[in-house]
Amino acid sequence: MTPRIAPEEATDIRPASTPQERIRNFCIIAHIDHGKSTLADRMLQLTGVVDERAMRAQYLDRMDIERERGITVKSQAVRMPWQVDGVNYALNMIDTPGHVDFTYEVSRSLAACEGAILLVDAAQGIEAQTLANLYLAMEHDLTIIPVLNKIDLPAADPEKYAAEIAQLVGCEPEDVLRVSGKTGAGVPELLDHVVQTLPEPSGQVDAPCRAMIFDSVYDTYRGVVTYVRVFDGELSPREKIQMMSTGAQHELLELGVISPEPRPTEGIGPGEVGYLITGVKDVRQSRVGDTVTTAVRGAGEPLAGYSDPKPMVFSGLFPIDGSDYPALRDALDKLKLNDAALNYEPETSTALGFGFRVGFLGLLHLEIVRERLEREFDLDLISTAPSVVYDVTMEDGTHVEVLNPSDFPEGKVAQIREPITRATILVPSEFIGAVMELCQSKRGSLGGMDYLSEDRVELRYTLPLAEIVFDFFDQLKSRTKGYASLDYDVSGDQAADLVKVDMLLQGEPVDAFSAIVHRDKAYSYGVEMAGKLKNLIPRQQFEVPIQAAIGSRIIARENIRAIRKDVLSKCYGGDISRKRKLLEKQKEGKKRMKNIGSVEVPQEAFIAALSSDGGDAKDAKKK
Repeated sequence: MTPRIAPEEATDIRPASTPQERIRNFCIIAHIDHGKSTLADRMLQLTGVVDERAMRAQYLDRMDIERERGITVKSQAVRMPWQVDGVNYALNMIDTPGHVDFTYEVSRSLAACEGAILLVDAAQGIEAQTLANLYLAMEHDLTIIPVLNKIDLPAADPEKYAAEIAQLVGCEPEDVLRVSGKTGAGVPELLDHVVQTLPEPSGQVDAPCRAMIFDSVYDTYRGVVTYVRVFDGELSPREKIQMMSTGAQHELLELGVISPEPRPTEGIGPGEVGYLITGVKDVRQSRVGDTVTTAVRGAGEPLAGYSDPKPMVFSGLFPIDGSDYPALRDALDKLKLNDAALNYEPETSTALGFGFRVGFLGLLHLEIVRERLEREFDLDLISTAPSVVYDVTMEDGTHVEVLNPSDFPEGKVAQIREPITRATILVPSEFIGAVMELCQSKRGSLGGMDYLSEDRVELRYTLPLAEIVFDFFDQLKSRTKGYASLDYDVSGDQAADLVKVDMLLQGEPVDAFSAIVHRDKAYSYGVEMAGKLKNLIPRQQFEVPIQAAIGSRIIARENIRAIRKDVLSKCYGGDISRKRKLLEKQKEGKKRMKNIGSVEVPQEAFIAALSSDGGDAKDAKKK
């Protein structure tokens, strides 16, 4: 299929000369694995910005981990020329992540657009994250273009899901476009529809410059590359710019557009999406959502909606080899350059040594960061069980923020508050009972239930974040044969009956095994962890008690039996008093040893008991 673009547009795009009425800014929003990146690939081919020789699947996914897993982790912007009725237009497209952990990145991308393509898999229908992203787009007053993808699949049911989308968006089923990102069917019509339907960007050329940062990445040779959308005014090379949240000023060394490789230009004006390079080496200077203006005659008010991404889940990252600690610190510093949402601070554990307490946006974010650290920096890491932030109020009125169970304050506690989430679960109607049972077991309360169609239900629950971050998603998928989808966002906190459970070895607490759990689950956690440790810790010369305690009250106990030498083996006969004497002597020795001996916990025991991927205790013991 021949791309409908003018020859000069295909070779050289100069946004400074592009009239505002010929610009269209849009993003693609969808649930994970509904074909956003594949549709973007076809658009790149059709518009001629990537030739056949350079083309590869998931062209805009730059990281190896994105390509292997088939998911988008970072937003990518690209500028494409397109011709309708002989008029050349410039289309700025942003390919956004689909996973709930990266909702913040999606919301910033939406703020840079006038329209959004709502992409739905014609074989799977609407999912929870589809709804979440749709509501985000509606909050930003974007024009929604509903599209069904993967219509070439044998299992596709376009009529059924077009009716679902129409009901949701408020249009007719025939208005829902049908495309196939794989074959390219319907994609030219979609691009025509984008040009005809989306409004042109607003903005004044002669107003003080205001541009919003929607992404930033680190380039080894050129420093931070900042992606911006200009709302008012113009930016030119060698101009001095200012970041409005930090007040930092930099000189613009280069600016231009991404098509899909960077192309320097003479300037970018209102409605344009482009990149800036200032030579700065710290990505924290270019915060996502911040407003860029000129240092001279700059804007007085920043663009609305800026806020720092807040970590939801905290986990300890420790090197298995203690000498790797400096390497881990350097690796986190470098990773922070490409992931501004990463937060970390040094942490020391008596059991695991030196490491870092790291804040993540969610479990997938945790998994990807850990995998990148291990793969890109050749580190062997152990991550502790994920936890959330608790607000503890003591009886004297003081407030303590607890990120780690070992930081839990001593003394009388008046109240503990935990973060809660509003969760949206989409599930086939046959699994309603199983999902409700799971949510109730996780201390959830039902907020509402709607039937999207005869066989698909939307459940809204209020759930504690601590219950979601560990294994909720896995259990949800297994109970619904993989058909359920989950979206959640944190909505405040609530008081809860929580307690800190300490694990004691020979009466001494081991900080790494402590946990903050609900009182109803404290006993089962204590029994489970004590049983795990009994299998993991090798037998000593003396008996070792393993106890789970809430404060000074013991709630569970296991004993590791002592290794005993057969001191009677040399007694072949004689009076019983001889045997009794030897046994009493051994008993005294064991008692003395217990008083002065210490329990050695092997590293494998910590790895198996603490790993968030739940290593098997017996397997660890065999190793």
